[in-house]
Amino acid sequence: MASAGTYDEYSDERIPFGYLITFRSYGTWLHGVGGSVDRFHNIYGTPKLPADEKRKQYNQRLLKQPPVKLSAAQCAAILAAITETCEIRKWNCGLQYSIQPRSFGHSANCKPRRILSALKANATRKMREAGCWNSERSPWVFRGSKRYLWTERTWTMP
Repeated sequence: MASAGTYDEYSDERIPFGYLITFRSYGTWLHGVGGSVDRFHNIYGTPKLPADEKRKQYNQRLLKQPPVKLSAAQCAAILAAITETCEIRKWNCGLQYSIQPRSFGHSANCKPRRILSALKANATRKMREAGCWNSERSPWVFRGSKRYLWTERTWTMP
């Protein structure tokens, strides 16, 4: 524990209980769909953006590949990859699984960006090994959400 007036990066107060990691498959959530958030409207507690058909159509035209709607085989490969990744890296993984989006609670000894990157890479690898992803492009959106969970209560997902 740090003494008064000093900074201790590894004190209990600075280490999150875990992370909420979410990522979506490519093209399945575009700005213009009601409820989205963009970099200009990303302030905690403020309303999400309303539906905007012109913005949605604009973003659809920007897509470099069709939206990736995951099949049952792809979902099974993703789940296997996430489970395997967490076991190998000894990450405590509480999984809330749904087709869209992917949400994972993780407790790990590394930054959430590394967790997100490992999960997406290994999910893609498993899908390729299973023969259910043949594209050279990624099936995932760029980035993803990495929320810090500071208490045990925030770790428990509904």
